Amino acid sequence: MGIESSVTRPVRNAPSAAQQCAGAVLMIRPAAFGYNPQTAASNKFQKPAQGPAQALALAEFDQFVNALSGEGVRVCVQDDTPLPVKPDAIFPNNWASFHADGTVVLYPMQAENRRLERRPEIVELLASRYGYRVSRIVDLIRHEADGRFLEGTGSLVLDHRNRLAYGCISPRTHPEVVKEWARELGYEPVLFGAVDRGGVPFYHTNVMLCVGSRLAILGACALSAQDRSRVIEKLTVTGHEVVEICYDEIEQFAGNMLELASWDEALGDFRLLVMSESARRSLRPEVYTRISAGTDGVLAVPVPTIERLGGGSVRCMMAEIFLPAQAARD
Repeated sequence: MGIESSVTRPVRNAPSAAQQCAGAVLMIRPAAFGYNPQTAASNKFQKPAQGPAQALALAEFDQFVNALSGEGVRVCVQDDTPLPVKPDAIFPNNWASFHADGTVVLYPMQAENRRLERRPEIVELLASRYGYRVSRIVDLIRHEADGRFLEGTGSLVLDHRNRLAYGCISPRTHPEVVKEWARELGYEPVLFGAVDRGGVPFYHTNVMLCVGSRLAILGACALSAQDRSRVIEKLTVTGHEVVEICYDEIEQFAGNMLELASWDEALGDFRLLVMSESARRSLRPEVYTRISAGTDGVLAVPVPTIERLGGGSVRCMMAEIFLPAQAARD
């Protein structure tokens, strides 16, 4: 199966990512991808392996990187290290986030083997190899000792323009850590409850909510009754068209999308909504029509092995880079 894209354009330099959508992402090429039993208890999207997965995951990863680059998105790829083994290293957005004021946030992770993914040299490479400026580190890792977790932009779905941080309360998204994050970054926290068909809280917010520049794709069916109208109202008053998806779509990662910034020769600044092929196939025709009308282009890529074993999809594979460029030297 190939990659579906609603646009075909030459590669250009991405615009400054000062608004909702980043023009660059960090991606980690896996060295030991596989099913992680340490995360499976809280991630109901994971399915045990039926055979070797590393080669399949690498092929899906490389195809995804090439597709993003072909759409004009800057992809900063860093190889995972073989040891220690890190089966979920392909999901870097959970351990770090990179902000427009030069802030890097390091997050407390629930699974012990996921804490190994936090590699300081990756942050350093963003400066030395890719030319970004890091001016502040916000370190929240100490919360791990108290059993309180917040797993990056898996736990938080951010509306950067309106400085709102949406979070579904779960074992991996502790309300007090969300509030501390919000104070440090200058955002308003919007906390709510949301559960799967079995009544289990979603492990990450980004499997049921995507906030773009014009659209908000929301698994409203999953929201608790007391929170549903409040969350929808917040999304609506901030100028978003709310597109509701159902459980059948959520379970195929239709909530796990990310809108990125690119550039088009004819249109100028361009917004590209990235989703998996399984998410694209799951969308009802009327839902896909609304989604495609609310962004400039859609890119759907196949990552079935990564979704099945890792329990995460394309959004989880991309850590947005909003960091400013380093000042030019004389």
